[in-house]
Parts: sequence; structure tokens; C-alpha cells
Amino acid sequence: MDFGRDVCGDLSQAEAREWLVTNGLGGYASGTVAGLLTRRYHGLLVAALKPPVGRTLLVAKLDETVEHGGRQYPLFTNRWHNGSVDPDGHRYLERFRLEDTVPVWTYALADDLLEKRVWMEPGANTTYVRYELARGSGPVALRIKTLVNYRDHHGSTRGNGWQMRVTAEDRGLIVVAYDGAVPFFLRSDRGRCETAHDWHWGFDLAVERARGLEDHEDHLHVGTIHGTVEEGKPLTIVLSTDPRASLDGAKALERRMRQQRMLLGAFAKAQPALAKNAPAWVEQAIFAADQFIVARPSPADSAGQSVIAGYHWFADWGRDTMIALPGLTLTTGRPAIACRILKTYAAFVDRGMVPNRFPDAGETPEYNTVDASLWYVEAIRAYHAATDDDRLVRDLFPVLAEIVDWHRRGTRYGIHLDHA
Repeated sequence: MDFGRDVCGDLSQAEAREWLVTNGLGGYASGTVAGLLTRRYHGLLVAALKPPVGRTLLVAKLDETVEHGGRQYPLFTNRWHNGSVDPDGHRYLERFRLEDTVPVWTYALADDLLEKRVWMEPGANTTYVRYELARGSGPVALRIKTLVNYRDHHGSTRGNGWQMRVTAEDRGLIVVAYDGAVPFFLRSDRGRCETAHDWHWGFDLAVERARGLEDHEDHLHVGTIHGTVEEGKPLTIVLSTDPRASLDGAKALERRMRQQRMLLGAFAKAQPALAKNAPAWVEQAIFAADQFIVARPSPADSAGQSVIAGYHWFADWGRDTMIALPGLTLTTGRPAIACRILKTYAAFVDRGMVPNRFPDAGETPEYNTVDASLWYVEAIRAYHAATDDDRLVRDLFPVLAEIVDWHRRGTRYGIHLDHA
């Protein structure tokens, strides 16, 4: 994916194109090419506090202004509920592209080019935002306003009277939304941070309006990061629920790229003929497949895994998981993940039924589908056909027998074998 000025400089086109990066926990970062918010689900850190659910918007956006050559360049774009667009930083956006799964914005500042990258740490509620001079005549100063929230990703916020606790620390600040809330951290590798507590009112959410939902909300400015970027010296912002998250942006980006190379290597090993001459979109399909695979730890299995049924708003659904499992894991050369998913769901089989849906807040699963259990049996068959793994079939045979037995004699909702 690669868009030039014809898309980036046209707000109607740039706001209609969206990007998404994920962390393997159910958390994500997402937004528009233009940088303005159009959905309640847009944000730089939507953390899965009860993986893969409990998804909570923590950091809504970063509003960046560059000071260079005696001029100020606002790189961000906001649309307000009164219909105004201010500022219109997309005017400086020269290019948007994907480097594998990492979105890259290129801004033109007179003759200089500034690049911004956003990615998430695999297996952590951590987002990295990195600014780097691709071409420059000298250092540029960055002023970055951090706008936060603390709400379910399906919700919306009114800031009236909400006082979050914002504490300065070395390299950044800590935000505690209220007593008992999970603290989160906004840090920089080379910048300094000033705390603030200033609500920004009335961000317009055009897509939510089209969906017939609440179409505006407020976000809290909790601090401003000041830093300098010059060639060979990028600036990295780290947004995380983990107080130990690394501030080394170069190493974090390499970890992300290494994971992506691993995905391509697994596919090439499983499908050598196809991988040899595969068009570029196949690589993107492999990366996209990985975004749906998430952790589902439980007391019985801390390494459990599942499949998100869709971003932004779906959690993991049993029926969808079993239908998608062969394509997401077996075709892509990751049978160990398929095995883990099948074992994870075995622990949730109840009265012969695979759960249809795991609620967003992590409550008791819902057993309200007639065919998820049948798709589960088919997924095991597909797994065995691809791997010849007799051991897993032996391990899961009691579960398979339970499914058949309950369907013969009858289970929830009158589901039973009709002998007629």
C-alpha cells in the first residue's frame, strides 16, 4: 500500500483510508491516513486489559507540531463537532505507505522530509511512535501533545469534571484515570515532558454518525513532549501499560520486523511453490492473518490462543474461529498455533457445545450457536489432515465423544439428533 499527494492531500480521500496495527493480545492502534479521528475505535493505544478482551482506549492521539526554519508546521488534523477542520496538517503529508505492517507517514517541511512510524510490541499493550528525518538540512524541533482517555473501546467520553491523576517522572509521565484504574505510561527516549490537564472538547466522529451512534467525544491533554529530530537521531514515543517497556525504538522496530520475517518464512516453508512467485498482496494477506490470532490465557492454560472475529469491535467467536482456523494457521505454516487454539477451546466445551462468543468484559462465555461444535470437529479433521498429529486427536477424543453424545441426547435450545 502506497499513497501519494493525490490521496494524502485530499482530506476526503485521506480520512476514508484507515490503518490498523495489533499486538497479539486483542489490543490495537488504528486511525486514518489523514490523522483525524472518525471512529470511537480510533486511537494509538487500545489496550486489551483482559486479553483478548477488556479493550480500553488509553491514548487517543498525538498532536505534533514541527518548528523548523522559523516556521511552525502542524502535522495533525482535527475535525470538530461544529464542522470545522483545524488544523489541517494533512496538507504537509507527502506520502503514506506500509512497510510490511508498519504504517509510515512522510511529511514535507519545505525541503526536508520527516517520517513517522507506528507499531505495537508483540505480546504487550505497548505502542511505539517514531519520528525520523529522511532528508534534512538541520535539526527540527517537535512539540507533541498527548491526548488520552480511559474507556471501553465501544464507548464515548464526556470530560466534565473528570480529574485524572497525572504524575511527571523521568522521561515522561504516568496517568491514573481513577482509583483502581490500570496506570499507563507516556515516555520518550530523548525528549522532555511537561504535564497538563486540559480537556479538548468535541472531536467529531463522522463514521459513528453514519452508524447512528454518538458522534463526538472529548479527550484529555495530559502532557506535551518536546524533542529534537536530526538525521541519524530519531525520536521515539512509547505508550504502554508496562512500566518496564523499552525506550529503544530501533530494537523495538527490529523485533517487529523479525516477527514479520518469521511469518513469511513459515509460509514459504509450508507453501514453497506458491511463495516463490507470490504477488505482493499475498505477503499482506499473511500479515493480516496474523493480526487475528490472539492470546486467550486462562487458569488452566496461560498460553491459550484464539481468533478475533474482526476489528475493530468483535471479540473471539467460537464459530468464526473454527471456520477460519485452517486458512489462518495451516495454510500459513503455523500448525502449532492451530493445535493451541483447538486445545484452548476444548477447555470451554460445556454440555457438548463450543462457546459462540466470549463477552468483551470477560464474563461467562455464551453458548448460543448450533454449529460451532460441528465446525470444531471439522477443524480437528483439517488439522490432522495437514499434520498427521495423532496425539492431539487422542488427547481431544474425550471432548469429541462428549460433543457427539450431547448432540445425540440433546443439549441447550433443543439441539438434538432427529431420528425421524
